Amino acid sequence: MPREKKKSYFINFVGVLAVFLLLAALFESNILGSRTNYVKGICTTACYTIIMVASLNLLTGFMGEFSLGHAGFMSVGAYASAIFTGFLPETGIPDFLVFLMALIIGGIAAAVAGVLVGIPALRLRGDYLCIVTVAFAEIIRVAFCNFDITGGGRTLSGIRSLSNFYWCFWVMVVCVALMYMYVRSRFGRTVTAIREDYIAASASGINVTYYKVLTFTFSAFFAGVAGAIYAHYMTAMIPTNFSFMYSSEFLTEVIIGGTGSLTGSVIGAAFLSALPELMRQFSTYRMLMYSVVLILVMIFRPGGIFGTWEFSLARLLKKGPQKKKRTGGVVHE
Repeated sequence: MPREKKKSYFINFVGVLAVFLLLAALFESNILGSRTNYVKGICTTACYTIIMVASLNLLTGFMGEFSLGHAGFMSVGAYASAIFTGFLPETGIPDFLVFLMALIIGGIAAAVAGVLVGIPALRLRGDYLCIVTVAFAEIIRVAFCNFDITGGGRTLSGIRSLSNFYWCFWVMVVCVALMYMYVRSRFGRTVTAIREDYIAASASGINVTYYKVLTFTFSAFFAGVAGAIYAHYMTAMIPTNFSFMYSSEFLTEVIIGGTGSLTGSVIGAAFLSALPELMRQFSTYRMLMYSVVLILVMIFRPGGIFGTWEFSLARLLKKGPQKKKRTGGVVHE
């Protein structure tokens, strides 16, 4: 890896660490008083939402395919991890290790579902793929409503409370970093080439189906991780939570933030996670506000607020204040 890139990664990591320490100091100092746990809960919700939105952006922004069934993969990861920790005996294993195992189990379960759905579905394009993903999410939801192990149509409760903000924050950072490295890798560049010109990529010898299924599975894995965090934060679930509307909310956040920008996914998901709480007094109009914001973005910023732009603290510091030059008695910026 080039030295300049290592330096850039290090500077960005320091920036992320500074944000974490700032939030930790805010919560531990109890400046917010009785609202501390409430705000911490919103931040935890933002963490798994960011993972979900960023993983969906891999499909929508970088692969150029719409999916309206991403909540289905989240539900697979959520229920798989909850069942795993439910059957795990109390053997004195530290909670953090149990939490990591739950994340891995949830991610793998969703990735397997991604392969099973992706192999036949990704031979389709456009609206047809979107319809298949919607069908998958509905099939999963109905199946979970009829399996005894998932609680049937009732609430699956008694899930171990393992998700806390500090662990979830770093899981979110690692997941977004892995997705960023993927889209900047050879695989990511190939997927982008397929998005730009499907026929030309296929004619160049690229195995289009392979790369699309790989990206679809990679995206599903992180949706499963987000589902595992969700399950062990909420500690109770019902299949109807993972509805078509839930998938639509994730897609809305991708479009608003910017298709093809992980920065947009992070900012958009964090903002829209906090928006319902900020507008609690106007909860009746929450979905109306979503619609208005989406329409305004599509009119004035069709590519999303951030477009394909990615934030880099290292690049920002490198630019710094522009120096003034004096030429012929005239000062130039």
